[in-house]
Amino acid sequence: MTVGTEASPSPYKAAASLKGRTILMSGGSRGIGFAIARRAAADGANIVLLAKTAEPHPRLEGTVFSAAKALEEAGGAAVPVVGDVRNDDDVAAAVAAAVGTFGGIDVVINNASAIDLSRTDEVDMKRYDLMQDINVRGTFLLSKLSLPALRASSAGHILTLSPPLNLDPHWAGRHLAYTMAKYGMSLTTLGLAEELRGDGITVNSLWPCTLIDTAAIRNLPGGSAMARAARGPEIMADAAHAILTGSNLTTPEDRERSSGNFYTDEQVLRAAGVSDFSSYSLGGPENELVPDIFL
Repeated sequence: MTVGTEASPSPYKAAASLKGRTILMSGGSRGIGFAIARRAAADGANIVLLAKTAEPHPRLEGTVFSAAKALEEAGGAAVPVVGDVRNDDDVAAAVAAAVGTFGGIDVVINNASAIDLSRTDEVDMKRYDLMQDINVRGTFLLSKLSLPALRASSAGHILTLSPPLNLDPHWAGRHLAYTMAKYGMSLTTLGLAEELRGDGITVNSLWPCTLIDTAAIRNLPGGSAMARAARGPEIMADAAHAILTGSNLTTPEDRERSSGNFYTDEQVLRAAGVSDFSSYSLGGPENELVPDIFL
């Protein structure tokens, strides 16, 4: 299920494990979300995937069922839930499946996201609504409905794949509709981190420093060339693992500021002891990698 060339062995050495912890993720049948889930499964984590991918896509590998099977083969326990993060009942069903099957929820990962980089004149309002509904409302809803279970966890954590809140007008000016949708996810991180500070729930965001190679990228015009200037999704999987296990919290100051962060993958892994990222690259040299947006 890994897209493209396999990355070299990971330079990240975890300080702790996710064994026995229960993760509820939106999406995750392929791409970055699947890589994060597979890394957790290798520890023996329990993973509930909420995704719409009941049937194979003609150009994109993986369904929620094949992903769950692969997670079990990797060493975890997995429950596939076919549903749409935009639908209240589907999200409630995924939360119930996690609690009913594994007894609770320790981690929520808001991975599902829609993208359209059209400028304002060209963006279709259906696409605008889709991005708002999946990215912003879906992130808010999944987090909201999981709160009772997260409060009952000894180490509740919400991790959202969204960028730092960079108010440089450059990013809003390039693709306003998408920027608003992604920043809505990040505002959820900002607000929940503060709101839940006394509830024992940690809330953070994670974003890649470079383009990440996925099937969706490869299916774009010129996608193969773009993939050669990208890193594999394993770098995001290792960074997410480090955040969720606290492997990046190596100083008292880090531990004091463990919630409300907008981490990048490199920042997290450097704190966890990684100094050479070249093994995550899939083609070109490090100095030719394409930076991700919003940074």
